[in-house]
Amino acid sequence: MKKVISNDELYIKMKEAINLLCNTVKITLGPKGNNVIIDHSSFSPFITNDGVTIAENIESDDEVINTILSLAKEASIKTNENVGDGTTTTLVLLQGIFNEGLNLIKNGKNPIILKKELYESLNKIIDKLNNISKKPKNRDLLNIAITSSNDIEIGTNIYKAYIKTKNINAIKIKESNNTKTNIEFLKGYSFETILASNYFINENNKINYYNSYILIINNILNNIEQIADILNLIIKNNNNLVIIANDYNDDLVNDIVSLYLSNKIKICLLKSPEYGNKQKNILKDISIITNATIIEERKITINDLGIIKNITINNTFTTLSFKSNEKINNEIKNIIKEKDILESNIDLEFYDKRIAMLSTCIATINIGAITTTESREKKMRYDDALYAINAASKGILPGSGISLLKISEELNINNDADKIFKNILILPIKQILKNAGLNNDIINIIKENNFNLIYNIYLDSYEKINETSIIDPTLVVINSIKNATSIASMLLTTKNLIINEYKNNVNLINDFKEL
Repeated sequence: MKKVISNDELYIKMKEAINLLCNTVKITLGPKGNNVIIDHSSFSPFITNDGVTIAENIESDDEVINTILSLAKEASIKTNENVGDGTTTTLVLLQGIFNEGLNLIKNGKNPIILKKELYESLNKIIDKLNNISKKPKNRDLLNIAITSSNDIEIGTNIYKAYIKTKNINAIKIKESNNTKTNIEFLKGYSFETILASNYFINENNKINYYNSYILIINNILNNIEQIADILNLIIKNNNNLVIIANDYNDDLVNDIVSLYLSNKIKICLLKSPEYGNKQKNILKDISIITNATIIEERKITINDLGIIKNITINNTFTTLSFKSNEKINNEIKNIIKEKDILESNIDLEFYDKRIAMLSTCIATINIGAITTTESREKKMRYDDALYAINAASKGILPGSGISLLKISEELNINNDADKIFKNILILPIKQILKNAGLNNDIINIIKENNFNLIYNIYLDSYEKINETSIIDPTLVVINSIKNATSIASMLLTTKNLIINEYKNNVNLINDFKEL
């Protein structure tokens, strides 16, 4: 059985859904935003002020409202996916555009014409934002991380990791079992440890070889005779050897383990990490770092050996420590060229990680907390700060909604969409002030001073706009208004919603998208 909701009835449901979503989330906006408790059937209740997490957990018993909610959430989720921040600002703007647009439509405005005007106005606003955007200094990046996380320690840790790695994909954030947070900087090339036998790891759960030989085999190593000359060299000169191969014959592994345990040889057999192109690229990187030749089908010789200054092997990762040289730098340039034509985000992250390991380092932030709830909430703040600082590296604007406020004042009114934006661009700063328990007199003072002042809510004082620590990434602001406009326009130009009462929610959303 199908149910069709149309025209005024649908608009009423849309407005209810938008207000439910946006009113719940917007109370978290700003440095003194409020928290929300989320009770989920899959895990314990937790407290957060992370906009996208709150949005994702909002549902309704009304199937029509729930369908509209699922679509409206895409505005915030898309912003979060693109730049990792700006979720709440997106929803504040979405609510404003939709409600103002709906009033115009009720008074006779054609929805299709309104949509066209909204995008014309949007392009003007984006141009203005790009014109006032400026390149960030290091202190700006620190301030953006602190502002985004609303925490000095979290912001500082993210800043340290980002400045050192220069790459968002070279930073890993994970929850730990400790109460204190720490950052580990791993200088060198690291890959997953896959041991041919657990007997190679000593009682300290780590192997540390200096000036070790490396042998790379992009194939299966079947018998010990294939590497007899190399083993004799290693035993004779008391050298270290690490072999990386796709796999090993069981008898060979047993023979090597016997030699290792009897202290006749210092050796470790590793299996190649990853699969396909990733495996191929990792072996290539190791080859360039160590000057080892990658062996596939031919006979193995001593000349195929590479050497590494230091290699550390534990149960999780193997790390090669090395000095940069021209060969490595040329490979970094090649990886950057290859990266430019990639389409998959997964491949992009992998290439970024390779570049970071070959050029700088990898950073791991281990989040410490007393409770699981605290740890989960911190993790969200760390993620927000990381994406915000990455977005800010491309350009920054004065924060706390003041950039949108300024554009609102300067916007020339040529159509109904201009009127909408003139009214709604002031909403983010109003909501930030409201959440902090402040009134709109601050906005008037900012205007009277020709936007040369900004109000620092942290310090409860005014600052000169050119000296402020209150800044926003340009990409976050632009993505917020773009995604808000996109979803609002789509909703305002939708006249019918078809509900198949026997379908699940995923199919409801798909039906709605096709309208």
